[in-house]
Amino acid sequence: MTANEDQEMELEALRSIYEGDECFKEVSPVSFQFRIGELEDTKAFILDFTWPETYPETAPQISLDAFFNNRISAETKQLILSKLEEQVETNLGTAMMYTLFEWAKENQETLMENHKPVVTAVTLTSTSEVTTPTSTAKKKEKKEQLTKAQKRRIINRTDNKGELPRGWNWVDVIKHLSKTGGKDDD
Repeated sequence: MTANEDQEMELEALRSIYEGDECFKEVSPVSFQFRIGELEDTKAFILDFTWPETYPETAPQISLDAFFNNRISAETKQLILSKLEEQVETNLGTAMMYTLFEWAKENQETLMENHKPVVTAVTLTSTSEVTTPTSTAKKKEKKEQLTKAQKRRIINRTDNKGELPRGWNWVDVIKHLSKTGGKDDD
């Protein structure tokens, strides 16, 4: 069999085995991603495999460069890749993708035993907290817009110091007293 026929047979087998499996993703007919572990697991990682033209006679290209793997340290990534390359050497010349996926699943704990999550995330809460008070301060500074007629009425009611004359709202005081009653009504 030629390399292309072997690849087609293995591709067909992978599609039938991992159909509906959310851990397996076929990026292209010669490139695959396989997630080892659950999404919420801090020790989960994604393996990227790419077949060269002469696969399975030559080793597939294996990488851990997916964004999902950013929290894994470089030492841990190197350990995973070296262990996988050992498995590739033992299976060279045969269809090995299923074997590699299952081996990685079974040995996830040993591969990730020295894993210490790398924290590179920048929290956006601090920047949003900084912008929130300034935006509310701007809202507080906004004054009520008055029409020209409203401004004239205010000016006409006030004296030259901007104060309202004494007793300007006496009608309101009388309405209030008529509703509540005076001191004599006890």
